[in-house]
Amino acid sequence: MLSQNTTSSFADTLRYRRRRLERLIDFPAIIWSGGSSPRNFPANVFPLRASSHFLYFAGLPLSNVAIRLEAGKLELFMDDPQPSSALWYGEMPTRDEIAQKIGADVARPMAELEFWLEGAATIAVQESATWTQQSQLLNRWVLPQNPPQGIDLELAKAIVSLRLTHDDAALGELRKAAAVTVAAHKAGMAATPKAKLEAEVRAAMEGVIIAHNMTTPYSSIVTVHGEVLHNEHYHHSLQPGDLLLADVGAETETGWAADVTRTWPVSGKFSSTQRVVYDVVLAAHDACIAKIYPGVEYEDIHLLAATVMAEGLVDLGILQGNAQDLVEMDAHALFFPHGIGHLLGLDVHDMEDLGDLAGYEEGRKRSDRFGLGYLRLDRPLRPGMLVTIEPGFYQVPAILNDANLRSKYQDVVNWERLSQFADVRGIRIEDDVLVTTEGGEVLTAALPNDASTVENLVNA
Repeated sequence: MLSQNTTSSFADTLRYRRRRLERLIDFPAIIWSGGSSPRNFPANVFPLRASSHFLYFAGLPLSNVAIRLEAGKLELFMDDPQPSSALWYGEMPTRDEIAQKIGADVARPMAELEFWLEGAATIAVQESATWTQQSQLLNRWVLPQNPPQGIDLELAKAIVSLRLTHDDAALGELRKAAAVTVAAHKAGMAATPKAKLEAEVRAAMEGVIIAHNMTTPYSSIVTVHGEVLHNEHYHHSLQPGDLLLADVGAETETGWAADVTRTWPVSGKFSSTQRVVYDVVLAAHDACIAKIYPGVEYEDIHLLAATVMAEGLVDLGILQGNAQDLVEMDAHALFFPHGIGHLLGLDVHDMEDLGDLAGYEEGRKRSDRFGLGYLRLDRPLRPGMLVTIEPGFYQVPAILNDANLRSKYQDVVNWERLSQFADVRGIRIEDDVLVTTEGGEVLTAALPNDASTVENLVNA
């Protein structure tokens, strides 16, 4: 239970956010929390994950609740718990108690929401029962797969402008998530020598997160097949020559996320080929973080990573030619096909439920270039933004065996030399970086990433 002082501070933060919204829109907004989706029968549901936009303004992970925001005021629409629910779930807070915690101006039953819809904008919730309800009540399609239109688009743009940078309360939560994530990765490294399966390392990492009463903001990636970017299988055995790539983060009780990747040798010692490629990826990682300043274009940071990667691969004899020319022709993307990172906040890819509205500055759109098409963020950096920096090297069979790509890049890839790096399937190094007025602050800096210290953590 929140103390009185904590409750006051929490409510003040939420009031501050909605007053900022008031200055950006002149119409009411209704934001739904969403509900739990059934797994296989109605009473057996997946864990609730409330809408991130709802969490930003209401703060609590509530189920089947809506808030109406207008002129800086918040009206809560929520049903009191049924008396019978106490048997299964214990005593639940009442509507009035929730209203007091979040600083609501008015609290009403959910059934009264239909009388307060006129002229209201909204944002689609991902959960199907709720977006169906949104569409029915507002008498227009509100679908998560469709870009927002009209006043819904105006609301989305206003929320993006607020959530692009983080207030002190948000940063407090993000730092908590980062700290627990660091501890989880150290636990994963320590568990590796005795583990036989990827699943055992995953269990050690997520055990730390669960022990802090947190969850994961995305399905953990803990794999010896790091070339599969979103690998969610954990059944592979760990062999001494393998690299283990772990992309694991923690999410606080109120939804704020961390997102960190480390790659380490199962044996506790990088092979000579693994070590030199690891150092190329780390050089790109460090160069990008050093370049983070307000006003710097995030695309330029991505291109810097691509250039450093290309230079390193030329030095290793894998690529041939001038690094700048190789990047211009997207040759680096054979091994580094994704963007350098993304926004981070209440979503691990923050606000990507709105498509590229948050990630791309107005007037910009995604490139169709092989080396830029997966860039998730294309904006100048601003103080208060939290971004990931995550360069990688991958040998993806679907890319390297593509006949068209092999033909296009036949003169710049030394395929024979590349074959000597068969034990390097995938390496990624990722940290969470806060843009400050003075540069970049790495929130996850307590987790080492230089190769020798990583080896020591595994062996210790």
